[in-house]
Formats: sequence, structure tokens, C-alpha cells
Amino acid sequence: HLLLFLVFAGPFNCFASYSRATELFYSLNEGLPAGVLIGSLARDLRLPTAGGQHSASPQPPLSFTLASQGLGGQYVQLDNRSGELHTSAMEIDREALCVESSGATIFGGSAAVSSSSTSPESCLLLLDVLVLPQEYFRLVKVKIAIRDVNDNAPRFPVPHICLSVPENAPVNTRLAIEHPAVDPDMGTNGVQTYRLRDNYGVFTLDVEENESGERTPYLIVMGALDRETQEEYVTVIIAEDGGMPPLVGSATLTIGISDINDNCPQFNDSQLNVTLYGNSSLGTHVATVHAVDMDLGSNAQITYSYSQKVPQPSRDLFHLNESTGAITLATKVDGDTPRLHRLIILGNGPGCIPAVITVLVTIIKVMMRPPEVVPRFIANEVEGVVYLKELEPINTPIAFFTIKDPDEKYKVSCYLDGDGPFRLSPYKPYNNEYLLETTKPLDFEAQQLYEISVVAWNSEGFHVNKVIKVQVLDDNDNSPVFSEQLIELSIEENNVPNAFLTKLHATDADSGERGQVSYFLGPDAPSYFALDKTTGVLTVSTQLDREEKEKYRYTVKAVDSGFPPRESIATVTITVLDKNDNSPRFINKDFSFFVPENFPGFGEIGVISVTDADAGQNGWVALSVLNGSDIFVIDTGKGVLRAKVSLDREQQSSYVLWIEAVDGGDPALSSTAKITILLLDINDNPPLVLFPQSNMSYLLVLPSTLPGSPITEVYAVDKDTGMNAVIAYSIIGRRGPRPESFRIDPKTGNITLEESLMQNDYGLYRLLVKVSDHGYPEPLHSTVMVNLFVNDTVSNESYIESLLRKEPDISVEEKQPQISIEPTHKKMEAASCMPTLVALSIISLGSIALVTGMGIYICLRKGKKHHRADENLEVQIPLNGRINLHMLEKKPMEISNI
Repeated sequence: HLLLFLVFAGPFNCFASYSRATELFYSLNEGLPAGVLIGSLARDLRLPTAGGQHSASPQPPLSFTLASQGLGGQYVQLDNRSGELHTSAMEIDREALCVESSGATIFGGSAAVSSSSTSPESCLLLLDVLVLPQEYFRLVKVKIAIRDVNDNAPRFPVPHICLSVPENAPVNTRLAIEHPAVDPDMGTNGVQTYRLRDNYGVFTLDVEENESGERTPYLIVMGALDRETQEEYVTVIIAEDGGMPPLVGSATLTIGISDINDNCPQFNDSQLNVTLYGNSSLGTHVATVHAVDMDLGSNAQITYSYSQKVPQPSRDLFHLNESTGAITLATKVDGDTPRLHRLIILGNGPGCIPAVITVLVTIIKVMMRPPEVVPRFIANEVEGVVYLKELEPINTPIAFFTIKDPDEKYKVSCYLDGDGPFRLSPYKPYNNEYLLETTKPLDFEAQQLYEISVVAWNSEGFHVNKVIKVQVLDDNDNSPVFSEQLIELSIEENNVPNAFLTKLHATDADSGERGQVSYFLGPDAPSYFALDKTTGVLTVSTQLDREEKEKYRYTVKAVDSGFPPRESIATVTITVLDKNDNSPRFINKDFSFFVPENFPGFGEIGVISVTDADAGQNGWVALSVLNGSDIFVIDTGKGVLRAKVSLDREQQSSYVLWIEAVDGGDPALSSTAKITILLLDINDNPPLVLFPQSNMSYLLVLPSTLPGSPITEVYAVDKDTGMNAVIAYSIIGRRGPRPESFRIDPKTGNITLEESLMQNDYGLYRLLVKVSDHGYPEPLHSTVMVNLFVNDTVSNESYIESLLRKEPDISVEEKQPQISIEPTHKKMEAASCMPTLVALSIISLGSIALVTGMGIYICLRKGKKHHRADENLEVQIPLNGRINLHMLEKKPMEISNI
């Protein structure tokens, strides 16, 4: 505040002629939310805004600032530029701000709260706002009136109001209720009326308003009251305000009716007749008179006295207790004592006419006195009650009884009357002495109190009874007993923590603390079970998992509070019920099966092992094939995977299946596994010859071909794999002028010339080639005819084709080709040099005789040419038909699952 004063003191003095003090007044309801517009200072002060239409030049921007951030500033937000005043996030509570109902109350500084003295219902929020710049400077006094809303219900300062009314209160008696209801709201929103929920037809309420506006309720008596008829009225007083809608508050109103002395003592009977034996002893109770006064306290105090009409001898003979009204024999009855006494007794009350009762006492003359019974107690005895502990041993003495005749003239006998484990027997060697004792242990739980009588009678038939009460004291002789020795419980797994299991109940027949039972867990109980010591409530503090443990068995104890304590044990068995909380689980995520091809349909490929930790229906698992169900099927019960059809590796070498396992829970859980089926090859395909393409094809071989030169090849493939696809080539049949001139490589199928061709080697060569695999257990093969025509040229193709169409006479050599995988490469390298060496040798030898023998050789060759051709035709037998290269020799094979 001081800082703001120093900052603005100079400008206030310098520009005093230009400054003005302005006051603005706003009003709003209490309890409004944040952001509600209270007012616009710039608009209400009619200040020019920057760039306004009436300004010749641009105006500097206005600035609005609270002069102090006091209490009032907490409830408003001032926009420094626009001057708009809004409610803040702090809600305005009129009742909290304006506690005083009258008089100005300002809470410091230039931002304050005031309760106006002019109107008790007004509550003002005072703000000082500075407007800048200096040419527009002014101090604005902003007053915000907080309007009351009906947001408070009437409330009584105490929940229970007590009011006392004398029973003789006249009608229209007015009693102020000292605790009226209060309502923080003002005006009509404050307390307006009072009413009773139940007026019992004798009460009503009225309201009086004092000069300050406070309303006080008055209870008005509308009917006669009688405390003896009803001493208390309990109702509810309700206060209601004048809001819309009205709010109410209530309290319990107890109206007590105070007593006045409006009743006098009264006897139920007017006369009482009593008989008294003449031999009665002093202090014998004769009678008791009793009067009743309906009033209370001192108003109901009654004293008893003899009427003045009672003669003095009767007064001396019978004593009257003034307080209790008991009449007892005061002196001995002798022969001169009158036989009839009329006792007039008065019942006196304060301020009342005495009540009167007459007691007629008739004395019967007796010639002898009855026997006397004198007890001497051994056990603990108080006022005629003997206290014995249970489980006292047999023959526990209780009392001695002396039986005697006062006149010492008659024989006196006695006996015990009543039920119970007691015995009265003569105590020898004394005469007329009897001992009362127990005959068996007492049991408090069976019977707590016995009432027996010692009866004495003389030979004249006079009887005297001495009544004795025996109270059995409890001992801690009973252990707690569980209602069930085996407590069988069940709970679903995945229970909530601290789940209720059961409430144990054990009873103890003993009384008091000895019968109070506490409960404890046995040492074999898991730590996550809890048993309330007092209530016996058994809970489990953690979640149970049936798959981890399905059954729990432990002991519980019930211990009483006796000394020493006794206990009993029961067994608790808990069965954890299954919930479907486990998905089926495959033993492996991926399964691989190796199956020979041509495996028979519906044969067992493999077993899919799957487990489910749940039990019952939740643990039942059904298997199904998600893909490839048109080929494969799975046995749900055994998990056996089968193929519906025979599988051919050459068509598809492997299959990838997805198997789904679904349990029987609700909702069901599932899991999947990947199954890979790899088909193992069996030798079911013979080699397929791709070249030569036909048995009718042939190849021209020039006679000048050097030995070792490749002539042609046989090329074959096998659809099988492994050793079943390793192909070996061999010549199993030959036909021609010199058929040994050609050989075939067993691995590559290359046909080479072994020896040099001579003139007499011209003609058609037919080689029957066997193409065989290395399959197990028996290899498969195909054959092809390789036709080689040795000649310089082919001048007549039709002639050669006619020779090919003839069936050749070829003897088949059953000789298995020998293929050595590793050494073959070396042999082939050595053999590859042989044609070169042979050629060099022939050239070196032939060069000598070439010139001299060339002419002779040509002549001889031309002369014998046609003759040799005819001769060769007679030897070679062409093949008429084609060999079916796809014809397979197959034998049945036993295929077992892998």
C-alpha cells in the first residue's frame, strides 16, 4: 500500500485539477462461477477508447489497476485494458464475507468487504481502481453489493431440545424454546416459520419477532396435561425459511411433564386378615401394608402410622415400620394376651388426607412349641445362600443341622426335601446332629441353583422347614466346541484380496470370561490366511491359483479365556474352484514331422500334444486345422494328425499347417501352433530320358572320328531326390559291325569312340542304354535306343529309317554300372588323354606307309563297298516299335511313419 501511495502521490498533487474521484455501484448474486461479467468500468465511466470515432488523434491506451490486492481483490478479476470486471475462481459466499449483520465492517486496504450500516441485509465488496494514463487519471470507488441467495437451510444449534412443562399448566401457557434455528441467509431467505411434526392434540407453536428481526418459537399448551397419564412427549420441531424452494431444518423436541402433588396415597384393600400362632417367636413377621402414590419424588413419599384408635397394648404387641409398613411381633404372646387385635393403619402423604387400612390379627393359642432347626454352615454362605464350586468332590460338607424340641418332651426327626445331589444323614456319635453334604460333583452347565428344605417334625405332627439355596459357581471345566469339526469350504480362484471365506463358530458352556472364545490359526496354516480373533471371520489375503494348489488343509483353534485356558481344534479344508484362466498350451510352438511320400490316406502322421492347466470342462481341449483342412484332419481326442489322401513329394515337398486348440470354458480360450510336414522321398520315379528324344533318331558318325572323341550323350532326369535321383548310365545291348567301339560314361551319359573306325566298321550301330537310379530298396530304370550311323555321308535317309523300324536282335547284358563317386574324376582325367595318344601313334605309324598304301586301300575299299553294306544289313535288326520311356517297373514298398 505504501509503495502505491509513493508512486501516485506526485501525480495526484501535480494533476489535481484534472483528477476526479468517481463511485460505481454494482450488484450480483453470491455463489456465481468464475468469469461472470460484473461490469465494464470504461463503458460505465464513459471513457474514450483508443482510436475512437470522436477523437481527432489516436488516444493512448487506458490502464485499469486495483489500488490494492486486499481481501476483496481475491473475488474479482480486472482486465487491465478493457476495464471489464469479472468474478474470479474464488466463489463469493455472502455468509462467509459478511459475518456481521449490522455496522460497517471493512477488511483493510482499498479492496475490502463491508456490511452496510444503512441496510442490515446489504453486503458490499469495496474496490479502489486506478485509471491511467495521467490525462485520464482518476480513482474509482467500486462498490459491489452481494445479493443473498437461499443456499443455506435452517439449522438448530443442538440436535435435541428439552422443555419442561408442569402438569398443571393452564391452556394457552406460552414457553419459549431457548434454542431457535439459525439461517445464515438474510431477509425472506432466513427462518420464517416453525411447526411440529406431531402436536399430540395438546401443543402448538407460535413465532414472535423482536425489534432486531430475530424470530423465536414459543410452545403453546392447548389442552390439559396429566403426568400420571403421560409423562413425556417426543416430537420433531421443523424450521422453514422463505426461499423458493424453501429449505428446512429439524431437531428432536422432548417435552417433559413435571410432577405436582396432585395425588394422595391409596391402599388397594381396606382390610387385611392375619392369623398368628401363640407360640410365635419375637420378630415374627405378621403382615405388611403397602399404599401407592402416583406422584414422583418427595410428592410420593409415604409414611405409615397407627391411628389413635389403636389401643396401647396392641401398639406394644405389634411393631409397625413407618417406612416399609411391615408389622412384626414385638413381645411374647402369653395367656393374658387378647386373641383379636384391630390395627388401624394410616398411609400419610405430604399435604394429603391419610389413607386407611384395617389389619385384623387373630392369635391362635398353641399348647406346644414346634421343633427348632439350627444350621451351622461349613461352606460359604451369604444371607441363606450357600455357594459351591462345580466339580467339588463327592461328600463335600455343606452344613451341620441341630434338631431339637424346645419343650424337650417330644422326639424330633428330620429329612431332606427337594431335588439335587445332596444327602442329609445323622452325624454320629452325636444325637440330633445332621450333616448336609453332596453325593456327586455339581455341574454349573446342568443346573446353577438348587433349593432344598430341611424338614423337622415331632411326634405330635408339628413340622418346621428350613429352606436352603445352593448356588453353583462356574469353573473352567468346558473346552470350546466347534459347530463342525471338519469345515469344508470352496472358493473360486483369482479371488479378490481379503476375500471372505466363512465365519467360524465355537461355543463354550462356561460362563463369564471362561466362556469367551478366541480364534487362532494352527501352525500349519499358510501365512496368507487370516482369522479374526474375536469374530472368527476367516479370510484369504491374496489371490488363489488352482493350478498352483487346488486344496488347502489346516487346523484352527478355539481358546477360551479361563485359567488355565482350554482349547479345541477343528480342521478347515478349502477347495479352490477352477476358472477358465489358462489357454491350451502346446508342448512345442513348432512341430515338425517327416513322412515318406505315398503315405497311405488317414495314416498317422504324428501326435500333437497339448495341455490345459484348467480342470473339468475348462480343461477340455478341441483341436482343429485352420488351413489345409481339405487335405489334413486331426483327431480331437488323441491329437493324431492324419492326411485324407496319399501325399506325393514330387507334387509338394512340404506342408505348413496351423493347428488351433480351443478349451471348453466360457468364454473359451485358444492358442495355435505351427506344424511343418516334410515329405521324405521314396524311389517311385524312374529316370526320364530327355535325349535322345526318340528311339528312331540317329546320328551320323564320320569314320575319321578320333578315338576318345565324344559322339553324343544320353541325358535323363529323376524327379526323386537324394540317392533316388542319382542316375547311372550303361549299355546293356549292342548291335553293329564292331559294337565295342563305343562306350558310355556311367555318370554323365557321354558316349565316346573307343577305337579307330576301319573300313569294315561302316554301318548302323544300335546301342541299348539303360538309365538307372540308385534308389532303395530297389533302383528303377528306363531304356533308350541310341542309333549311330558310321559313314561319310547320309545319302539315303529313307533307307536308314527303314532299318530303324526293324526290330533289332540285341541280347541284353544285365551288368550294373559301377559308379564310384570320388575316384571317377581322376579316371576321367586319365581317360581324356587317351584319344590324343592314340591319334599321335596312328599318325606316326601311318605316315610311313601312307603314300605307298593309299592307292591300294582306296581300290580295295571301292570294290568291297557294296558287298559290305549288304552283309551289314543282314546282321543288323532294326527296332520295329518305340520303347515307352514312361513305363515304370514298380514294386510295392512298405512305408512306415517317421
